[in-house]
Order: sequence, then C-alpha cells, then structure tokens
Amino acid sequence: MKIGTDQNFHLTYCTNIHPGEEWSKVKANLQEYIPTLKAQLAPEESFGIGLRLANVATHELLQGNTLAEFKSWLEQHNFYVFTLNGFPYGGFHLQVVKDQVYAPDWSKQERVDYTLRLINILAELLPTGMEGSISTVPLSYKPWFQGQFSQVSVFDTVSLHIAQVVAEMVRIRIDTGKLLHLDLEPEPDGLIENATEVVDYFQTYLLPFGGAYLAKHLGISQEVGEAYLLEHVRVCYDTCHFAVGYEDPLSVFKQFQAAGIQIGKIQISAALQVNIPTDVQQRQQVAKHLQPFAESTYLHQVIAREPGGKFHHYPDLEAALPNLENTTATEWRIHFHVPIFIRDYELMQSTQDDIVTVLDLLAEYPCSHLEIETYTWEVLPSNMKLDLLASIQREYEWVLSCIRNPIHNFDG
Repeated sequence: MKIGTDQNFHLTYCTNIHPGEEWSKVKANLQEYIPTLKAQLAPEESFGIGLRLANVATHELLQGNTLAEFKSWLEQHNFYVFTLNGFPYGGFHLQVVKDQVYAPDWSKQERVDYTLRLINILAELLPTGMEGSISTVPLSYKPWFQGQFSQVSVFDTVSLHIAQVVAEMVRIRIDTGKLLHLDLEPEPDGLIENATEVVDYFQTYLLPFGGAYLAKHLGISQEVGEAYLLEHVRVCYDTCHFAVGYEDPLSVFKQFQAAGIQIGKIQISAALQVNIPTDVQQRQQVAKHLQPFAESTYLHQVIAREPGGKFHHYPDLEAALPNLENTTATEWRIHFHVPIFIRDYELMQSTQDDIVTVLDLLAEYPCSHLEIETYTWEVLPSNMKLDLLASIQREYEWVLSCIRNPIHNFDG
C-alpha cells in the first residue's frame, strides 16, 4: 500500500510468513490473506504485495500462461507486486532450515539462475513508473569459509555472478524503462554482516571486479560499469539483523551514504533483547524463558555485549544458552523475529526501538520499499501465538502509526 504525505512509500508484509514452496500453495495463501487485509487496511487503494518465491515456484510461474494469469488476478483486485524476497531458495517452513537458508550461495550458478528468473518475473509484474527490489542472501555464510577455504576467492566469484545479474537488469531498464535492484541483506554470520563489511565488499570487490565484467560485456567504461552496480545493487536493511549487531541506524545510514551505497529495501523486524541480571537465580529464570526460542527450524544467532564494548558471537541460541549462567556479558541480542508491535516480554524485551528510529530516519534518508518480515509465527512459543491474520494487521497498524507520528529522536 502507498503511504506517506506524497504516497512515496510502499508498505507490505513478506509472504514468507506462509508455508508453501510450490506456486499453487503460494497462490492459495495470497488468495486467502491479501483480499481481507486490503479490505481492512486500504479498501479504496492499490495494495502492494511482498512476494516470496522459492526456486520451484519460479519455474512454475514461467511455464505456459501462469504468469500472465497471475498478473491479470493482480490487476483485477487492485494489487501490485513491487518487491520479492529472493533470500530462501528452497524449503523455509516445517523442516530444518538452519544454515541451508544460504544455499546455494552467490558462488553457485544455481543462485544466479534463480535470481535471473526472479528478475524476469518482477519485470513483468512491476507497474510502470515504480522501482522493483529483490532481497537476497549476504553473499554466503561466513562459517563455511573458515580454515582451508578462502573468503577472498569467493568474493571474486560472487562479484562476477552479481555483475551477470546486473547486466540483465541493465538490459531490462533499456528495453522497458523499469528499474530493478538486487538488495544484499546483511545478517549475523553472513559473509557480509555489518555496515563496515558491506562497504569494504563494495569497494574492494564488487565495484572493481563487477565493473570490469560489465565494461567488457556491455562495451562501456569501468566508470559507467561501477555506476550501474551502485544503481542496481543496494542493501536490504533488516532492522532485526542490524540491531542484533548493536549497530546504530543513523551511523549505518551515514556510512552507506558516504560510500554511495543505497538502501533499496527496509525489512521491518524485531529481535529479542535480554539484559543479563547479575543474580544467578534470575539468570536461571531468563534461561528458562529463552529455552522455547531455541527451536530447531531456523538459526538464531546470538551476539553478547561484554563490559567495555567487546562482543562475543554464538552461532545459535542453542549453543549460547549453556553459557548464560556464567557469562560476563551484560546483554544478549538474539536473531529471532518476534512480533514488532510488542516491546516488553517477561524478563526480556525486543529491539522495537530500533525500528522506530529507522522509520523516523526516512525523513532524511529516504527508502521507498518497506516490508514487514515476521516469519516465525509457526515457531513462536505457544503463549505468544496469536491469530495470524489479526497479527499481520496489527503489524501494519503499528508501522502506520510510527510513520504518521514520527518521533525525530536522532541527531541529524
């Protein structure tokens, strides 16, 4: 849905919340939830969709008249698709996902081919005059490249693969006038997981290696090739991920701006935040409350803040919990997407304040694509599970209230 004073923002929720990888299941979920949400939130206006398509669904959509039929359904009901979640390639629900959510990574041709299908699908669905975004993995998973594997060589490979995708987006823009961008999504333990690593990757690898590829294959200069990369490769700023890394939103926005890196999409999500008590019995109570979140489907990386500002990383909450009773850390932040409209839980909080700050910053650092991404409803502890449709609506309403009543609590 279009929001803001000049309707310059597009707000949606990501359909990765719904299980189903095949197109038939994706379509059934859209038909079940989207019309009701539109009726409740924007009955007279166009309603945007943040579409998650698994690899199998991209193949099915591009067969026969399936894509044309879907486009007709969108137009008939006054819906539009402006952003795709191209992060999970395969199964994302009702199975163990963990680190396989990054596979295939950007070093593999399968990731390139999958993303090219997403690009061509979005180019067909995207309304004229509107930008299209596709979020994707943070290149790869950092623990895969420890020891004998070289991160340097994979950075070279992924940069060339991303440049191939950019070449297709350049062609589409020339042919259709539609601007698409691929938005890299940093997260804890990703090959790029924070603002510093993102900037370093762009400057050290993507621009020189990708620019050279585009110069050779498109017959342009290195400078123009690098300009194409900065236009078509951006960052997906997930508010949960950056909060888990204790990164100040304003500092990140300034760092990206100084490097000429654009934020293509903001995913609105909240992480778990735990202030570690000093009392042992209270720590045991915190551990008891955290135990249900140590579930077996997704990775829930933990970053602990030590006195003096040092950080300790745990690959998953399950690995962190045995250390809680004796930790010297004062705070844990946990990569678990919890409902964004709730800040305080028993003995815990969420990083909701970071979302408020980011939304407030949009006045100075515009990004037109906003996507609510609380995909963990199925694995939430039972006492936190609410009616799904009502919960999605509450998330929309909370975001709308923040945008309509900004706080301006940053030092601009």
